[in-house]
Amino acid sequence: MQLLKRLCEAPGISGYENQITELVQEELKEICDKVDLDRLGNVIALKKATTAEEGVKPKRVMLAAHMDQIGFLVKSIDQNGFIRFAKVGGFDPKTLVAQRVIVHGKKKTIGVIGTKPIHVLSDEELKKAPNMKDFFIDVGLSKEEVEAIIQPGDAITFDRDFVQLNEQAVTSLALDNRAGVYVLIEAVRRVKEHKVDIYAVATSQEEVGLRGAITSSYAVEPDFGIALDVTVAMDTPGIKEEEKVCALGKGTAIAVMNSSMIAHRGMYLFLKELAEKYNIKYQMDVMERGGTDAGAIQKTRSGVITGGISVPSRYIHSVVEMCRIDDLEASIQLLVAFLENVHLADFYNS
Repeated sequence: MQLLKRLCEAPGISGYENQITELVQEELKEICDKVDLDRLGNVIALKKATTAEEGVKPKRVMLAAHMDQIGFLVKSIDQNGFIRFAKVGGFDPKTLVAQRVIVHGKKKTIGVIGTKPIHVLSDEELKKAPNMKDFFIDVGLSKEEVEAIIQPGDAITFDRDFVQLNEQAVTSLALDNRAGVYVLIEAVRRVKEHKVDIYAVATSQEEVGLRGAITSSYAVEPDFGIALDVTVAMDTPGIKEEEKVCALGKGTAIAVMNSSMIAHRGMYLFLKELAEKYNIKYQMDVMERGGTDAGAIQKTRSGVITGGISVPSRYIHSVVEMCRIDDLEASIQLLVAFLENVHLADFYNS
């Protein structure tokens, strides 16, 4: 879990992924034949086919796991030194109350997210749900002191550590989607004989519109694509039985549909077949909301046969996202099985 811890704790909001990018490049250079960084900040690594038929160009498989996390940008600094901020990615405002953050200015500066004290709220205000405009960041400095080290455009991330709760459960900020990046790296590390060229892509700016996957998939021109991400574990109190889809501890999640993609039927059936063949615990993931890089890959050029492998996670887009080690392992095993067997797949007749 040390690699996952390092991945989760490396800052990198959308568009500001340089620190997580360096870590991912470092890991992929050890296991791939070539590693490049493109103009949008995508890490594109190639692991060439170990065996190939003479005179036959290997098929290209693109694995995409987004590196970026949700966060904020400094918007303005008021006359008393309080920082107003803009969100980068999707947030539920109620998760922001009383959180500690890091402002990545000229030097890292710890601050807290504040709002109007409950003691002075009117009865009407008490009934209202929190709103982003109600929050500010307090770093405990005057306007002049703040402006000496912080300016509009500086990135802001939450200040939380990766914690292993027990033998199976881990919790951290940025498991969305450092869990997917972890699965990508570990699968590419473990894969042995494969007759396809593997393009392991750690994408940028997914949280603000799948931007990195759009540009990188055009560069790779894959024959097949797999998005590696987290998916919502609907196994917590308050979820109706008929609404429950994925759950922690029930294995890797094979994507069928989300708001950005309907997976190729042949792809998800092939993944299901592999899971059953290799006794890998799995569950089918049918989501009506939430998108992944698969949505961008699928629409590249004349279209790509695309699917997804996801790690079930609770409390997505918060600072206490949670997943299980056995679900991570099942995801790695299924991806390895796919890479070693995809040349045998007949997607067109599924």
